[in-house]
Amino acid sequence: MPKSLRDLTGDLVGNRALVRVDYNVPISSGRVADTMRIDASLPTLQWLLDRGCRPVLLSHLGRPGGVPNPALSLKPVANALADKIGAEVRFVGTCDSPEAVSASREIQDGGILLLENTRFLPGEMNNDPTLAERLGMLGDFFVNDAFGTMHRAHASTAGVAQVLSPAVLGLLVERELKALRVLKDPPRPFVVAFGGAKISDKIDLLNALLSRADRILVGGAMANTFLRAQGYYMGGSLVEDDAVDLAADLLRQAGERIQLPMDVIVTSSIKDPIAMVREVAVDQIPEGFAAVDIGPVTRKRYQKDLKQCSSFFWNGPMGLFEDPRFTEGTFSLARTAAEITNCGALTVVGGGDSAAAVRLAGLAEGISHVSTGGGAALEYVSTGGLPGLTALSSYSA
Repeated sequence: MPKSLRDLTGDLVGNRALVRVDYNVPISSGRVADTMRIDASLPTLQWLLDRGCRPVLLSHLGRPGGVPNPALSLKPVANALADKIGAEVRFVGTCDSPEAVSASREIQDGGILLLENTRFLPGEMNNDPTLAERLGMLGDFFVNDAFGTMHRAHASTAGVAQVLSPAVLGLLVERELKALRVLKDPPRPFVVAFGGAKISDKIDLLNALLSRADRILVGGAMANTFLRAQGYYMGGSLVEDDAVDLAADLLRQAGERIQLPMDVIVTSSIKDPIAMVREVAVDQIPEGFAAVDIGPVTRKRYQKDLKQCSSFFWNGPMGLFEDPRFTEGTFSLARTAAEITNCGALTVVGGGDSAAAVRLAGLAEGISHVSTGGGAALEYVSTGGLPGLTALSSYSA
């Protein structure tokens, strides 16, 4: 396990802390539409400011493909961060130039420097060592507090950790790893819920949890593929045809530990807001109708399983929760997760759409841990490691 900020010793006053944050936030009309990821970074930034450090922040936003794109500039984030932390935040529209290095040396006491989108640079995503060297000139030590990017070996995550020493975990990443490590040997009974679209995207995680979980509750389009593997007619439902055999194999391995929907909500058209919507058993899906949520019988059964567990891990919504007509399956799971948390169960939501759903339901505060990194959380639970974490392990002081 690499060192964290708490392990730093000595006088840090005046030191430039190069901090990789995850400010990949939605921007609407030039303003940050959701500050959750900014909020998550505040404890680390305040820790540094309280000790007289001068934070220099790196982040990506979107997928600009290694070329500047004004629509993906981090400039709006500077204002949002300043409002949140109550400090001056200077923005500089580059991150690998002499201007950026000079700005890092001119930070005033109590101030923060936010640099431009790292993915505007062609060497960022292939971890170019020359770029990592240039980024290393921006700080006196490195802090990786961007958990959502730690499954990527990029120049601003893994590369710079090889240039600057010490290279340590931020408080957000430390908190994420502490919560997710518990899932290696969770309190039992241990229930897992999977949703979302594709089995193939989560096969490593499914295999990793197959031997640990007492129950695996399946929803979303992923359930459609499992149901097809059992021989059910799925109408116009989204099915991952290439993964039907894989689903059948998982069912053979897990037996009754994998629970599939008994009934579903179906619609004649996902795009038409006044299209016909029905509750049907899984063996009665009409031709042309698509399953878009778990039904009320399934919800009750899944709730019963959850209320008997001591730990719960959830990744992926139970249906198309983005559409108000099809939120109930996902929201019912979120409500039950909050209830069992209040009764002492450990509950972890593995980022991505399931985390967004929990926030939309207004229940994020009622969950033990809501991860800020979907892909990173899944990879860490699956393998126990991350490229960004390995870099820190290798090069921490």
